[in-house]
Amino acid sequence: MKLLVTGAGGQVGAALGLIGSLKGHEIIPLDRQTLDITNKRDVSAALSNYNPDAVINAAAYTAVDKAESESELALRINATGPENLAMACAELAIPFLHISTDFVFDGKKAGPYRETDPIGPLSVYGSSKAAGEARVTAIGGKFLILRTAWVFGGEQNFVATMLRLGETMDELKIVDDQQGGPTASSDIATTLLQMAERATSPEFTDWGIYHYSGAPSLTWYGFAKAIFAGRDKPVLHPIPSEDYPTPAARPKNSVLDCSRIKQVFDIDQPDWRTALSQLLA
Repeated sequence: MKLLVTGAGGQVGAALGLIGSLKGHEIIPLDRQTLDITNKRDVSAALSNYNPDAVINAAAYTAVDKAESESELALRINATGPENLAMACAELAIPFLHISTDFVFDGKKAGPYRETDPIGPLSVYGSSKAAGEARVTAIGGKFLILRTAWVFGGEQNFVATMLRLGETMDELKIVDDQQGGPTASSDIATTLLQMAERATSPEFTDWGIYHYSGAPSLTWYGFAKAIFAGRDKPVLHPIPSEDYPTPAARPKNSVLDCSRIKQVFDIDQPDWRTALSQLLA
Protein backbone atom coordinates (compact mmCIF):
# COMPACT_ATOMS: atom_id res chain seq x y z
CA MET A 1 0.00 0.00 0.00
CA LYS A 2 1.37 3.42 -0.96
CA LEU A 3 0.46 6.01 1.68
CA LEU A 4 1.05 9.75 1.53
CA VAL A 5 1.51 11.08 5.07
CA THR A 6 1.32 14.80 5.78
CA GLY A 7 2.72 16.24 9.00
CA ALA A 8 5.47 13.61 8.86
CA GLY A 9 7.62 15.57 11.32
CA GLY A 10 5.09 15.41 14.16
CA GLN A 11 4.47 12.79 16.85
CA VAL A 12 1.98 10.68 14.91
CA GLY A 13 3.46 11.45 11.50
CA ALA A 14 6.88 10.19 12.51
CA ALA A 15 5.35 7.04 14.01
CA LEU A 16 3.38 6.45 10.80
CA GLY A 17 6.60 6.59 8.77
CA LEU A 18 8.43 4.15 11.02
CA ILE A 19 5.64 1.65 11.69
CA GLY A 20 4.27 1.84 8.15
CA SER A 21 7.66 1.01 6.67
CA LEU A 22 8.13 -1.88 9.11
CA LYS A 23 4.76 -3.25 7.97
CA GLY A 24 5.93 -3.20 4.36
CA HIS A 25 3.98 -0.17 3.15
CA GLU A 26 5.47 2.46 0.88
CA ILE A 27 5.31 5.65 2.94
CA ILE A 28 5.62 9.08 1.32
CA PRO A 29 6.45 11.34 4.32
CA LEU A 30 5.77 15.02 3.70
CA ASP A 31 6.42 17.65 6.38
CA ARG A 32 5.45 21.32 6.29
CA GLN A 33 8.64 22.18 4.38
CA THR A 34 7.83 19.77 1.56
CA LEU A 35 4.06 20.35 1.38
CA ASP A 36 1.99 23.30 2.53
CA ILE A 37 -1.44 21.73 2.98
CA THR A 38 -3.05 25.18 3.09
CA ASN A 39 -2.07 25.67 -0.57
CA LYS A 40 -4.75 23.99 -2.67
CA ARG A 41 -2.67 23.94 -5.85
CA ASP A 42 0.33 22.35 -4.11
CA VAL A 43 -1.89 19.69 -2.54
CA SER A 44 -3.44 18.72 -5.87
CA ALA A 45 -0.02 18.61 -7.52
CA ALA A 46 1.43 16.40 -4.77
CA LEU A 47 -1.37 13.87 -4.97
CA SER A 48 -1.22 13.75 -8.77
CA ASN A 49 2.56 13.36 -8.67
CA TYR A 50 2.74 10.61 -6.04
CA ASN A 51 -0.55 8.86 -6.89
CA PRO A 52 -1.00 7.24 -3.44
CA ASP A 53 -3.52 4.56 -2.50
CA ALA A 54 -4.62 6.70 0.46
CA VAL A 55 -3.70 9.89 2.31
CA ILE A 56 -3.27 10.23 6.09
CA ASN A 57 -3.26 13.78 7.42
CA ALA A 58 -1.17 14.03 10.58
CA ALA A 59 -0.47 17.75 10.06
CA ALA A 60 -2.06 20.07 12.60
CA TYR A 61 -1.70 23.28 14.56
CA THR A 62 -1.54 21.90 18.12
CA ALA A 63 -0.34 24.84 20.23
CA VAL A 64 -3.60 25.00 22.18
CA ASP A 65 -2.90 28.17 24.19
CA LYS A 66 -1.04 29.99 21.42
CA ALA A 67 -4.01 29.41 19.10
CA GLU A 68 -6.02 31.90 21.17
CA SER A 69 -3.88 34.68 19.63
CA GLU A 70 -3.24 32.95 16.27
CA SER A 71 -6.78 31.99 15.31
CA GLU A 72 -6.36 32.61 11.58
CA LEU A 73 -3.25 30.42 11.38
CA ALA A 74 -4.90 27.65 13.42
CA LEU A 75 -7.95 27.74 11.13
CA ARG A 76 -5.83 27.59 7.97
CA ILE A 77 -3.86 24.57 9.15
CA ASN A 78 -6.66 22.72 10.97
CA ALA A 79 -9.56 23.47 8.61
CA THR A 80 -8.40 24.77 5.22
CA GLY A 81 -5.59 22.20 5.04
CA PRO A 82 -7.80 19.15 5.65
CA GLU A 83 -10.39 20.60 3.28
CA ASN A 84 -7.79 20.84 0.50
CA LEU A 85 -6.60 17.30 1.12
CA ALA A 86 -10.13 15.88 1.30
CA MET A 87 -11.10 17.61 -1.93
CA ALA A 88 -8.04 16.31 -3.78
CA CYS A 89 -8.67 12.79 -2.47
CA ALA A 90 -12.34 12.94 -3.47
CA GLU A 91 -11.35 13.96 -7.00
CA LEU A 92 -9.06 10.92 -7.22
CA ALA A 93 -11.58 8.64 -5.43
CA ILE A 94 -9.01 7.57 -2.82
CA PRO A 95 -9.49 7.31 0.98
CA PHE A 96 -8.59 10.28 3.17
CA LEU A 97 -7.81 9.71 6.86
CA HIS A 98 -7.73 12.72 9.17
CA ILE A 99 -6.86 13.09 12.86
CA SER A 100 -9.12 15.15 15.12
CA THR A 101 -9.42 15.70 18.85
CA ASP A 102 -11.41 15.48 22.07
CA PHE A 103 -11.25 19.31 22.16
CA VAL A 104 -14.28 19.48 19.85
CA PHE A 105 -16.36 18.68 22.95
CA ASP A 106 -17.13 20.98 25.90
CA GLY A 107 -16.39 18.27 28.46
CA LYS A 108 -19.67 18.72 30.34
CA LYS A 109 -21.09 15.27 29.59
CA ALA A 110 -21.16 12.85 32.52
CA GLY A 111 -20.01 9.78 30.58
CA PRO A 112 -17.78 8.92 27.62
CA TYR A 113 -18.38 10.85 24.41
CA ARG A 114 -19.80 9.01 21.41
CA GLU A 115 -19.23 10.05 17.80
CA THR A 116 -22.85 11.20 17.53
CA ASP A 117 -22.75 13.50 20.60
CA PRO A 118 -23.10 17.24 19.86
CA ILE A 119 -19.84 19.15 19.79
CA GLY A 120 -19.15 22.42 21.62
CA PRO A 121 -15.49 23.45 21.54
CA LEU A 122 -14.28 25.75 24.33
CA SER A 123 -11.16 27.06 22.59
CA VAL A 124 -9.88 28.42 19.30
CA TYR A 125 -7.93 25.21 18.81
CA GLY A 126 -11.05 23.11 19.40
CA SER A 127 -13.09 25.31 17.07
CA SER A 128 -10.48 25.05 14.32
CA LYS A 129 -10.45 21.25 14.58
CA ALA A 130 -14.27 21.17 14.58
CA ALA A 131 -14.24 23.32 11.43
CA GLY A 132 -11.84 20.84 9.83
CA GLU A 133 -14.20 17.98 10.62
CA ALA A 134 -17.14 19.89 9.17
CA ARG A 135 -15.35 20.75 5.93
CA VAL A 136 -14.08 17.21 5.37
CA THR A 137 -17.55 15.81 6.07
CA ALA A 138 -19.17 18.31 3.70
CA ILE A 139 -16.91 17.23 0.85
CA GLY A 140 -17.87 13.62 1.43
CA GLY A 141 -16.08 10.97 -0.55
CA LYS A 142 -14.07 8.27 1.14
CA PHE A 143 -13.11 9.85 4.46
CA LEU A 144 -12.31 8.64 7.95
CA ILE A 145 -11.91 11.07 10.85
CA LEU A 146 -10.18 9.69 13.94
CA ARG A 147 -10.75 11.67 17.14
CA THR A 148 -8.15 10.94 19.77
CA ALA A 149 -6.95 12.48 23.06
CA TRP A 150 -3.97 13.18 25.30
CA VAL A 151 -1.36 12.14 22.74
CA PHE A 152 2.12 11.28 24.01
CA GLY A 153 5.23 9.74 22.51
CA GLY A 154 7.30 12.53 20.93
CA GLU A 155 9.17 15.54 22.28
CA GLN A 156 6.29 17.93 22.98
CA ASN A 157 3.61 16.35 25.16
CA PHE A 158 2.64 15.85 28.80
CA VAL A 159 5.02 12.94 29.43
CA ALA A 160 8.01 14.78 27.97
CA THR A 161 7.12 17.92 29.95
CA MET A 162 6.78 16.00 33.22
CA LEU A 163 10.12 14.25 32.76
CA ARG A 164 11.81 17.54 31.95
CA LEU A 165 10.33 19.33 34.97
CA GLY A 166 11.06 16.33 37.19
CA GLU A 167 14.77 16.74 36.56
CA THR A 168 14.92 20.17 38.20
CA MET A 169 11.90 20.49 40.50
CA ASP A 170 11.23 18.78 43.84
CA GLU A 171 7.46 19.45 43.79
CA LEU A 172 4.88 19.76 41.02
CA LYS A 173 1.24 20.87 41.08
CA ILE A 174 -0.87 18.87 38.62
CA VAL A 175 -4.49 19.41 37.56
CA ASP A 176 -6.75 16.72 39.00
CA ASP A 177 -10.21 17.59 37.64
CA GLN A 178 -9.74 16.91 33.92
CA GLN A 179 -10.45 13.31 32.90
CA GLY A 180 -9.20 11.57 29.77
CA GLY A 181 -7.45 8.63 28.15
CA PRO A 182 -3.74 9.04 27.36
CA THR A 183 -2.96 7.72 23.88
CA ALA A 184 0.47 6.78 22.54
CA SER A 185 1.38 8.18 19.12
CA SER A 186 2.60 4.71 18.13
CA ASP A 187 -0.83 3.22 18.92
CA ILE A 188 -2.55 5.95 16.90
CA ALA A 189 -0.25 5.28 13.95
CA THR A 190 -0.85 1.53 14.10
CA THR A 191 -4.61 2.13 14.20
CA LEU A 192 -4.55 4.55 11.25
CA LEU A 193 -2.57 2.03 9.20
CA GLN A 194 -5.07 -0.71 10.03
CA MET A 195 -7.94 1.59 9.07
CA ALA A 196 -6.21 2.53 5.81
CA GLU A 197 -5.73 -1.12 4.92
CA ARG A 198 -9.46 -1.72 5.29
CA ALA A 199 -10.43 1.56 3.63
CA THR A 200 -8.52 0.76 0.44
CA SER A 201 -10.53 -2.41 -0.14
CA PRO A 202 -13.38 -1.90 -2.67
CA GLU A 203 -16.08 -3.31 -0.38
CA PHE A 204 -15.48 -0.90 2.51
CA THR A 205 -18.34 1.57 3.08
CA ASP A 206 -18.25 2.54 6.78
CA TRP A 207 -16.94 6.08 6.29
CA GLY A 208 -17.24 8.80 8.92
CA ILE A 209 -16.00 9.67 12.40
CA TYR A 210 -14.41 7.27 14.89
CA HIS A 211 -13.11 7.60 18.45
CA TYR A 212 -9.85 6.10 19.66
CA SER A 213 -8.05 6.79 22.94
CA GLY A 214 -6.19 4.93 25.66
CA ALA A 215 -7.59 3.17 28.71
CA PRO A 216 -8.08 3.26 31.61
CA SER A 217 -9.14 6.89 31.88
CA LEU A 218 -7.74 9.07 34.65
CA THR A 219 -6.79 12.67 35.47
CA TRP A 220 -3.58 14.50 34.60
CA TYR A 221 -2.57 14.09 38.24
CA GLY A 222 -3.16 10.36 37.99
CA PHE A 223 -1.15 10.23 34.77
CA ALA A 224 1.71 12.14 36.41
CA LYS A 225 1.71 9.64 39.30
CA ALA A 226 2.10 6.82 36.78
CA ILE A 227 4.96 8.64 35.05
CA PHE A 228 6.88 9.11 38.32
CA ALA A 229 5.91 5.77 39.91
CA GLY A 230 8.70 4.39 42.08
CA ARG A 231 10.45 7.76 42.43
CA ASP A 232 10.67 9.81 45.62
CA LYS A 233 10.76 13.10 43.72
CA PRO A 234 9.14 15.17 42.55
CA VAL A 235 6.35 15.26 45.12
CA LEU A 236 3.03 15.68 43.29
CA HIS A 237 0.15 17.85 44.51
CA PRO A 238 -3.35 17.64 42.97
CA ILE A 239 -4.97 20.99 42.13
CA PRO A 240 -8.20 22.16 40.41
CA SER A 241 -8.05 23.70 36.93
CA GLU A 242 -8.82 27.12 38.45
CA ASP A 243 -5.44 27.05 40.20
CA TYR A 244 -3.62 26.60 36.89
CA PRO A 245 -5.16 29.21 34.55
CA THR A 246 -4.38 28.94 30.84
CA PRO A 247 -5.33 31.14 27.85
CA ALA A 248 -7.41 28.29 26.38
CA ALA A 249 -10.09 26.45 28.33
CA ARG A 250 -9.82 22.65 28.49
CA PRO A 251 -12.73 20.19 28.58
CA LYS A 252 -13.12 18.61 32.02
CA ASN A 253 -14.22 15.33 30.43
CA SER A 254 -12.20 14.04 27.47
CA VAL A 255 -13.15 10.38 27.81
CA LEU A 256 -14.10 8.89 24.43
CA ASP A 257 -16.42 5.96 23.78
CA CYS A 258 -14.45 3.69 21.46
CA SER A 259 -17.07 1.02 20.78
CA ARG A 260 -17.64 1.96 17.11
CA ILE A 261 -14.02 1.43 16.06
CA LYS A 262 -14.12 -1.95 17.80
CA GLN A 263 -17.33 -2.89 16.02
CA VAL A 264 -16.24 -1.84 12.52
CA PHE A 265 -12.45 -2.38 12.55
CA ASP A 266 -12.07 -4.81 15.49
CA ILE A 267 -9.64 -2.36 17.08
CA ASP A 268 -9.43 -2.42 20.88
CA GLN A 269 -8.66 0.51 23.13
CA PRO A 270 -4.93 0.41 23.93
CA ASP A 271 -3.68 0.22 27.51
CA TRP A 272 -1.56 3.38 27.74
CA ARG A 273 0.44 1.85 30.60
CA THR A 274 2.13 -0.52 28.13
CA ALA A 275 3.31 2.28 25.85
CA LEU A 276 4.32 4.45 28.80
CA SER A 277 6.48 1.65 30.25
CA GLN A 278 8.20 1.20 26.89
CA LEU A 279 8.76 4.93 26.56
CA LEU A 280 10.20 5.32 30.05
CA ALA A 281 12.46 2.30 29.52
